[in-house]
Amino acid sequence: MTDVSIPVARTAWRGHASVEGVRRVAEEAPVALTYGRTTHAVMLATPGDLEDFAYGFSLSEGIIASPADVTALEVVTVRDGIELRMDLAGDRQEALTRRQRHLAGPSGCGLCGLDSLAAAIRPVPRVPAGPTLTTGTIEAAMRSMVPAQTLNADTHAVHAAAFWTPTRGLVALREDVGRHNALDKLAGALARAETSVDHGIVLLSSRISVEMVQKAATLGATVVAAVSAPTALAIRTADAAGITLIGIVRPDGFEVFTHPDRIQQEPVAERHVA
Repeated sequence: MTDVSIPVARTAWRGHASVEGVRRVAEEAPVALTYGRTTHAVMLATPGDLEDFAYGFSLSEGIIASPADVTALEVVTVRDGIELRMDLAGDRQEALTRRQRHLAGPSGCGLCGLDSLAAAIRPVPRVPAGPTLTTGTIEAAMRSMVPAQTLNADTHAVHAAAFWTPTRGLVALREDVGRHNALDKLAGALARAETSVDHGIVLLSSRISVEMVQKAATLGATVVAAVSAPTALAIRTADAAGITLIGIVRPDGFEVFTHPDRIQQEPVAERHVA
């Protein structure tokens, strides 16, 4: 299973008339993340950029500290879905095995392998100081996402996470039916390319929940901007992490919820009097 979208027959109603035709829809598959042949989590995901997903999920869940901790990775299609089979360096595998012995139950989307309520709101790392950005850079960054969201243009059904810098523009973008998965895929892609994220903007096409802020903080992101709004817990978590959290980004502006000192007004061009 490698297609990220497939054509399906559909009947479209336009006004009072129906039209038979074909639409492409996003594919969705169970993806198991296994370490040492033991399944840690099963996520429903778009079956694309799966190596990035394996690394990004492992980083955001604290299973590895860097891609070098994964000594082998194999993407295997099985009868019921896809397995991302990873082998870890000895100390990492031992730590994960100890952690799995204390799991209370099955994993869920966004919060995998938790054994207590406290683990759901675990402390996040403090991010670096980061750059000062103008209002125009926020708007330009978000505009750059749309033409790069090719799967969403095809299906109108997937989320995107991207990284943008003032000097390089759009560095990377990943798409998935799950917003958590899209951000994990982005994290994996950036880590594999050894790209630092402290001088750019992490862009999201979704709402900003606490899990998204936790993943961004683990990534080291200093600025996170999204088309939708954050939750209250996401705001508190971003504030504690030192992240500038920006939501409701529209062509006519946006709203900053935490650490607004990183954002400054676009400079007005000087007027020359003849």
